[in-house]
Amino acid sequence: MDLSAILYFLCLISTASIRINADEFNVLDFGAAGDGNADDSMAFIKAWNNTCSATAKSPTMVIPKGKTFLVRPITFAGPCKSSDITIMEDDKSKWFEIQGVDSLQIDGSGTIDGRGKAWWDISCKINKKEVLKFDRCNNLRMNNMNFINSPQTHVTLMGCNGVEFGFLSIQAPGTSPNTDGIHIQASSNVYIHNAHISDGDDCISIGDNTSNINITQVDCGPGHGVSLGKDGGEVHVENITVSNINFKGTTNGARIKTWQVGKGTVKHIVFSNLNFTDVENPIIIDQHYCDVADSCKETDTGVHIDDVLYAQSFGTSKTEVAINLNCSSSSPCTNIIVDTIQLKPANPGQRVISSCNNANGQSKGTDQPKCCF
Repeated sequence: MDLSAILYFLCLISTASIRINADEFNVLDFGAAGDGNADDSMAFIKAWNNTCSATAKSPTMVIPKGKTFLVRPITFAGPCKSSDITIMEDDKSKWFEIQGVDSLQIDGSGTIDGRGKAWWDISCKINKKEVLKFDRCNNLRMNNMNFINSPQTHVTLMGCNGVEFGFLSIQAPGTSPNTDGIHIQASSNVYIHNAHISDGDDCISIGDNTSNINITQVDCGPGHGVSLGKDGGEVHVENITVSNINFKGTTNGARIKTWQVGKGTVKHIVFSNLNFTDVENPIIIDQHYCDVADSCKETDTGVHIDDVLYAQSFGTSKTEVAINLNCSSSSPCTNIIVDTIQLKPANPGQRVISSCNNANGQSKGTDQPKCCF
């Protein structure tokens, strides 16, 4: 097997502390060596299968303290017999997928290391790879986890309902491509709080068919900010609240982006109590988003953005256009409210302005720069 194949298939897990529960299934009991050399993938699969099929009220899969495990990409599939599964994942790992498991709890204090550096130079040549993906998992809880250096997205939610993520740390260099912190897709009733995220793409990205998302108490930067958007197709995003976010050195702050070929709606969005420090594009709606700037043609379609509130937000902008509402001529933005936004230039002698294109709304409170409605 050549080096690239080894990098693709193998990952390293080094554990920290572990909680001891009754009805535990320890990977060592299923043949894991934990020496950092032997392939422990089968032991992890066996431990998971036993945990998932256990009839106990709260079975736990245990990854013991002080060991180093080498594993291949693994899918932990459900449904499980118990409605209260725990994985104590105080580890370093890559490419775990948890599929169809309800009422799952993940807790720990170690680090999941995606070892993505080898992939960043060839990022455009590989399919999207997450450190951890949840597919169709409901009533999910994950707390006190650390993630570093994913090949691409660190954590993905796909088709999930009833999710809480708290006290997470996600870190990758600002130059690492496509390393989103958390991506939410086709999911609802998601609560993310108390997170520190620095990466080379969106700190948190919200894709299509998402609703009832609450994001609060997050430190973001470097990265591309918190983004709502999708690359074409039918878009349905609603009831999103983003509050108490500290953006530092990001390329965007509160961003809504859509492609001109898109259709559907983005509505009932709140961005409030945001703090910007040296941020490019602190507040931006970009309905002319294109992977290659200025290369996408005008179309007669567009996503309708309606009922968006920007409120009680302060800080400094590195760009002259601090508030940029660049909406679609085919489907103009409606009911945009800018309420008490105070943005100053990050650099002495620089000015800050607002820019509106096909944006309809109103300004409240005292805004700086003065809104362009």
